[in-house]
Amino acid sequence: MGEAWPVSAVAPPLAGRATASQRWSHLAFLHWRVDAALVAPLLPAGLRPDEFGGSSWVGLIPFVLDRATVFGSPPVPYFGNFVEVNVRLYAVDEKGRRGVVFVSLEASRLAAVLAARALFSIPYMWSRTRLQVTAGDFHYSSTRHFAADAHSDIVIRPTTTPVVGDPVADFLTARWALFTRVRGRTVHLRNHHEPWALFTAELVSLDDSLLATAGFPGLAGSRPPDSVLYSPGVTTWFGTRG
Repeated sequence: MGEAWPVSAVAPPLAGRATASQRWSHLAFLHWRVDAALVAPLLPAGLRPDEFGGSSWVGLIPFVLDRATVFGSPPVPYFGNFVEVNVRLYAVDEKGRRGVVFVSLEASRLAAVLAARALFSIPYMWSRTRLQVTAGDFHYSSTRHFAADAHSDIVIRPTTTPVVGDPVADFLTARWALFTRVRGRTVHLRNHHEPWALFTAELVSLDDSLLATAGFPGLAGSRPPDSVLYSPGVTTWFGTRG
């Protein structure tokens, strides 16, 4: 396999016209170091775990998705506006291209769940999701329909301390593509947005089973995350494969 491309905090341009866009707001990035051997079996064919500092990483990422557009449409009301909580991994393909692999994505809009699963085989799950902001604390919650044992309850407290030029933060957040399996092939789907505005954050509390459901039992309860970050958000554009 080829050597992994360098990590860049600036996204390369999309090849051709953007096909869709979304606003991602109030993101919390919770990450744990994990052994690459735990990640490898969860990746689509042709991918290997991406590593930094001698380990791979698993992320638990809650945020607000809204202002979704498709092929230049106005923002889609209701169905394009929800809180999402995803569990993601990091991978490299045979060409050395980096990207994320989603193990699960919780969302409250059934139509969006069905569309993402049908079009791109992205493992969205229909869940009750919510964000409450109280006195500077961001409280994200998610409970999966028909599987209440798959849930997450996350409270973080962002600081005003910016994170700039941190190679770990760049490795975890500067991701300009996702990998997924479509009709028996592993594909690489691009995205583009401005560099993240990142801030340190405190994890106030965590009650989570999504990581265990994804294949990492005991991780959320055994030790705190190795990285906790917050971003007010970005507008993201999506392109074709490449």
